[in-house]
Amino acid sequence: MTWALVADIIIDSLRDSISLFPFLLVTYIVLEYMEQKSEGKSLDLISRAGRLGPVFGAISGIVPQCGFAAAAANFYAAKAISIGTLIAVFLATSDEMLPVMISNAIKPIIIVRILGIKLLLGIAIGIFCDVVLHQKTQSVNVEPLCEDADCHCAGEGILKPALFHSIKITFFVLLVTLGLNAIMVVWGERHLGEMVLNRPIIGVLASGLLGLVPNCSASVVITQLWVGGAMSFGAMMAGLLSGAGAGLLVLFKINKNKKENFKIVAILYSVAVVIGIIINILQISL
Repeated sequence: MTWALVADIIIDSLRDSISLFPFLLVTYIVLEYMEQKSEGKSLDLISRAGRLGPVFGAISGIVPQCGFAAAAANFYAAKAISIGTLIAVFLATSDEMLPVMISNAIKPIIIVRILGIKLLLGIAIGIFCDVVLHQKTQSVNVEPLCEDADCHCAGEGILKPALFHSIKITFFVLLVTLGLNAIMVVWGERHLGEMVLNRPIIGVLASGLLGLVPNCSASVVITQLWVGGAMSFGAMMAGLLSGAGAGLLVLFKINKNKKENFKIVAILYSVAVVIGIIINILQISL
């Protein structure tokens, strides 16, 4: 690995991580405001949406940025949104898919259809999870976040603790992103393509796992493989549905209930794989 390649990995990792900071900062400012001003009652719009939370979550998730998924993970850890709303955001999240497709001159109607599939699945699965799991939003509680960060937030207002949380999480994401980007470069997109080429079922399973990599670069690789013809449409959808960008990374960092976190991952992966296999079996195309 040359020094130029190392520099590229560092620069890309810095760009990806720093781009999350504004979303994290806004999220923590809102959380702190909700905690300090609402006297323990959630004033968040998504939280107040009740059963429609997954609808608003999925709509926000299709915006091509990792930030909303990371923000949703924070809101979930603070008990401001339901598990269904979080899953809706994760399933709908498009990460870097949109700019990659636009740069490859993919027809707008195809992009709209893909986003539409992710949006509708996010809403449907999110509502289904809320109904089946009977999980309701609770009063917002940022104390676990403060205890984790050891920031001694009490009496510090809103901006200072929000800034502290945001910087810490951004730094954590940067460290993990550096490692993931290095793996992606060393392993290479070509080997990923060989792994999924002409293997309908295995390709879907592998792409779904690749999508779980908590990094925006996963969506770039998956989209590029599909554009280059090395991946079926079903496999691509599996990877893009399971991919939540840095959302999963932030979730495991913030939410202390690891069993709950793995349940969310299992739901994401299961839905992604099932949808991908159905698409391939029915030979659905755009």
